[in-house]
Amino acid sequence: MNQLYERYQLPLFIVENGLGTQDIVNEDGKIIDDYRIDYMKEHIKNMILGVNEDGIELIGYLMWGCIDVTSVSEGKMTKRYGIIHVDSDDYGRGSFKRTKKQSAFWYKKVIETDGEILFNDMETHA
Repeated sequence: MNQLYERYQLPLFIVENGLGTQDIVNEDGKIIDDYRIDYMKEHIKNMILGVNEDGIELIGYLMWGCIDVTSVSEGKMTKRYGIIHVDSDDYGRGSFKRTKKQSAFWYKKVIETDGEILFNDMETHA
């Protein structure tokens, strides 16, 4: 962020920030994706620090993606980016039921606290 802002001196808008992984649905139907939470936490924290400490003008942030979608490069559902799971396989089979992953509940807390939870050492992933 710092390099881009110093070079162009224009407001930044972070888009398509996410982590594609092969999520596992537990027997109880939950998707525990601590790895996605850790990834997003560090990126969002650094955006906040860039704004507050370095004076970067950041006008927005969009994760990639809110819901699992087919990978454009591979045409598969195997690699999932969303915080909402879609019951579908690489061949378009499944119920297409949507289920919030653990990261969806975590991200809700980030929004509700205006990011303050990111700097809380006692913060949990739930």
